Amino acid sequence: MRHVDGKGIMSGTHHDTTIVGISGSLREGSYTRRTVELALAGAEEVGARTQLIDLREYNLPLCDARRDQSTYPPDVARLRSEVGAATGIVLGTPEYHGSLSGALKNALDLMGFGEFEGKMIGLVGVAGGGAGAYNALNTLRTIGRSLHAWVIPEQASIPEAHRHFDGAGQLTDDGMRKRVMDVGRQVARFAHLHASREAEEFMQLWGRAPSNPGGE
Repeated sequence: MRHVDGKGIMSGTHHDTTIVGISGSLREGSYTRRTVELALAGAEEVGARTQLIDLREYNLPLCDARRDQSTYPPDVARLRSEVGAATGIVLGTPEYHGSLSGALKNALDLMGFGEFEGKMIGLVGVAGGGAGAYNALNTLRTIGRSLHAWVIPEQASIPEAHRHFDGAGQLTDDGMRKRVMDVGRQVARFAHLHASREAEEFMQLWGRAPSNPGGE
């Protein structure tokens, strides 16, 4: 996990807020991974600790709802432990055939309420086409609600991703870059408020959050 020095989330001090970002792409040089990393950088800016979970680095079998959980490879327990220890989560996916990636869906199927319930989730997605990743993000929003998580209204979708990343993997569009980082910042802020005694302030901020996650 990384922790970047700077101003804390609310009062200039650091807080026990940990945000994990899950990259749901198995492609080498993935734009999804770069996007999740950027969202985590936004979370770090406001004082959160962050961890990137790259599913390429985990040996995860297809979820078969087996009764004996001990027969799963060790990386299943590793994934559950890392996500379970977080106070907020960024989910990143490419859009494949109008939905999220199979790799991310399988990882989510291997987890459950214990890892997600009551936590803040932010969504980012990339797409090869001009319509963006909104279908995939809408599906993830439904999954988040089903897991009793708080899915923040803001989300970031990058259409025609190959046009917006340079050879070094950097997102070149300033507006998109800000939007992605804002997802990470908001997940960290809301996660801190939700876990703190400032519940009334959390509800006030949540009530003022944008109501249209797909709008610009």
